[in-house]
Amino acid sequence: MTEIHTPRLLLRRWSPDDLTALAEIQADPVVMQHIGDGAPRSLAESAEDIERWEEEWDDEGFGLFAVELLGSGELAGAVGLYVPDAPPRIADHIGIQWRLARQFWGQGYASEAAQATLEFALQDRGIDRVVAATAPGDTSSAQVLDKLGMSFTGEDAGLRLYAIDLTEYEG
Repeated sequence: MTEIHTPRLLLRRWSPDDLTALAEIQADPVVMQHIGDGAPRSLAESAEDIERWEEEWDDEGFGLFAVELLGSGELAGAVGLYVPDAPPRIADHIGIQWRLARQFWGQGYASEAAQATLEFALQDRGIDRVVAATAPGDTSSAQVLDKLGMSFTGEDAGLRLYAIDLTEYEG
């Protein structure tokens, strides 16, 4: 079982007990506005997400972690690695993404979890490059990508693209 501890978070694989909390997070239209098609996700869709993420862990050796607050054990959201199928310039590369419940925004949790994920990518999985895509109006995610040292590489399909060479990553 893959787990990462940060000062305030536990990044871990998914359990059936996470479904209700994830579904609540993904039902929030503000949380989901810049993810996928921007639509909130149902309980059934959230169950499919967890199943897909767990399959990615089994197939790829990486996936999205459940992000748990160490102090309370509360599920704050998801962060991790995936293989995007679009837009074309980053398709089939390894990407990083996250989604956190709104009450956890602005507290540095996304940056803390994403930084731990990049370190996992480099140190545990030997991945040398990670990409990301954000919607043009998603300034919060762009700030996190900046903190991670990811560089803007252009636009494709209406998304802003970023990348980092992990061989130069300093955490």
